[in-house]
Amino acid sequence: MKNDCLFCKIINKEISADFVMETESLVAFKDINPKADVHLLIVPKKHIRSLNQIEQEDEKILSELMFAAKELAVMNKIDKSGYRVQVNVEKGGGQEVFHLHMHLIGNL
Repeated sequence: MKNDCLFCKIINKEISADFVMETESLVAFKDINPKADVHLLIVPKKHIRSLNQIEQEDEKILSELMFAAKELAVMNKIDKSGYRVQVNVEKGGGQEVFHLHMHLIGNL
């Protein structure tokens, strides 16, 4: 975990967030500036700056992020109507917090 990283502080519960899921390797919480009725962030507990820094050893974590998105879509009843899973990469790609994370967005 990186000391100055916002998401690391949320993972460590140094900053509060509205958690909707927590496992051994990831957390999911409501976005504080939602773009839709359902807007969740799915974040690995391991600090990875962006998709550019993933390693082969992160394969399991990446798979868990995708399965968490599917499960959260069902939990939020957006699996049938549809939803967006978005990963922004670096500043030019819209990434604002430099800790890999996925947006789950539904009910636009």
